[in-house]
Amino acid sequence: MTARIIDGNVLSARVRGEIADRAATLSARGVQPCLAVILVGADPASAVYVRNKVAACEKAGLRSLRFDYPQDAAPAEVMARLAELNADPAVHGILVQLPLPPQFDETAVLEAIDLGKDVDGFHAENVGRLSQNREAFIPCTPHGVMKMLESAAVPVQGAEAVIIGRSNIVGKPMAMLLTNAGATVTVCHSKTRDLAFHTRRADILVAAIGKPRFVTGDMIKPGATVIDVGINRLQDGPDAGKLCGDVDFESARAVAGAITPVPGGVGPMTITMLLENTVISAERAARSRELAPGT
Repeated sequence: MTARIIDGNVLSARVRGEIADRAATLSARGVQPCLAVILVGADPASAVYVRNKVAACEKAGLRSLRFDYPQDAAPAEVMARLAELNADPAVHGILVQLPLPPQFDETAVLEAIDLGKDVDGFHAENVGRLSQNREAFIPCTPHGVMKMLESAAVPVQGAEAVIIGRSNIVGKPMAMLLTNAGATVTVCHSKTRDLAFHTRRADILVAAIGKPRFVTGDMIKPGATVIDVGINRLQDGPDAGKLCGDVDFESARAVAGAITPVPGGVGPMTITMLLENTVISAERAARSRELAPGT
């Protein structure tokens, strides 16, 4: 068996085309979707992520604002900027690139973002709404995974789904989304006993642990769908410098029914869903403006 590839680049290109159309429609109505991004410090990976997000905005017809602060920036300065962006009706999405330097309380920063502009989906109220299966901004990576499962016609309702990783960014919201879609979900982590026991019974296996090539073919149920969220740069050996996921792709694809590659899998969909959330926010703003008295 050789697994079929769930290509995130192809799906992302299609969805971004739809987003560009929606953005153009909004612009014709006098509302240009706008994403504001805040970057604190000079972490190379964070800088690359921010640059990619800004470029994706521009290509899709969204306006982007970028605010860079030094590593030793005062939290009060960043919080003041957030307050300005919250109050600006021309800004529809606000993203603070994580991680933040140690002088910041990340929870307080995320909670300071206006709920209606929380396009990363990290605000506690959005998380709570997601847990209740109510309308909410969904964290971008799990949202992208659900789009990939849908596009590949992977049956979710009634499936056994196993997630490796319990982070607030991926693991926990991924579990809620799969539960809301009707899957039976198990969340595994560093304290899980006999991890392979759980992974071998998964119809859908999501790896999000940050350990290169950790999940091997002998840990996968034949025919399962394997979603690799990890992005790691190998440090040693003949492949040093190359990107890989949390799944050992070659051994896994010989067992799985479908699999996402790294790169070119979940990664492109994460930024795509950020753009979609920003456009959704702009569409809501446009409706509110058109319904306002005197307009």
